[in-house]
Amino acid sequence: MPRKRTPDQPTTETETTTNTAVSEPVAEQNSEQRPSFVERLGERNNRIAAPDPFGIASDFAAGVRLFESRQDRLMAIKFDEKPNQEVIDKLKDSDFRWNPRDKVWVHPIRVESARTTRIEAERLYQEVRQMIRQDKGIESGQEVPF
Repeated sequence: MPRKRTPDQPTTETETTTNTAVSEPVAEQNSEQRPSFVERLGERNNRIAAPDPFGIASDFAAGVRLFESRQDRLMAIKFDEKPNQEVIDKLKDSDFRWNPRDKVWVHPIRVESARTTRIEAERLYQEVRQMIRQDKGIESGQEVPF
C-alpha cells in the first residue's frame, strides 16, 4: 500500500536537499484582541478575500444597513442614529439584541435555521427601513444594494 504524502515529507532525494525551510510557530490569537464587527467592517477594503461582515442592503436616506457576518454567524442591522422606540421594540420582538461593543443590532445564525434567519432578517430590515422613512418623511424609494 503506498504511503500518503504529507507537505513536510519529501518524495525524492533531490527534494531532501532542497527542502530546508524552517517553519515559524503560529502566534496564538487571544479572543480579547480579535477585531470587533465594526473594525472588520472598516478593514474590508484592505483584504483580498471576501469581506466579513459583508453588506446585504443599505438605505442611506433612512440611515439603516443590513449586514451578515459569517465569521461570527450573525445577521446585523446598523443605524446611523438611534431609532425611535417603536423600531427598537420591533427589533426586540424579532429576537435581535443590542451589541453595545459594535453598536449594532444582531441576531445569531444557527445551522439548522440559517436560511430562515436570513430571510426573516431581510424582511425585518425592509419593515424597519419603511418605518424610519415614514418618520423622516422620506418618499418610498428604491433600496440601494451593495
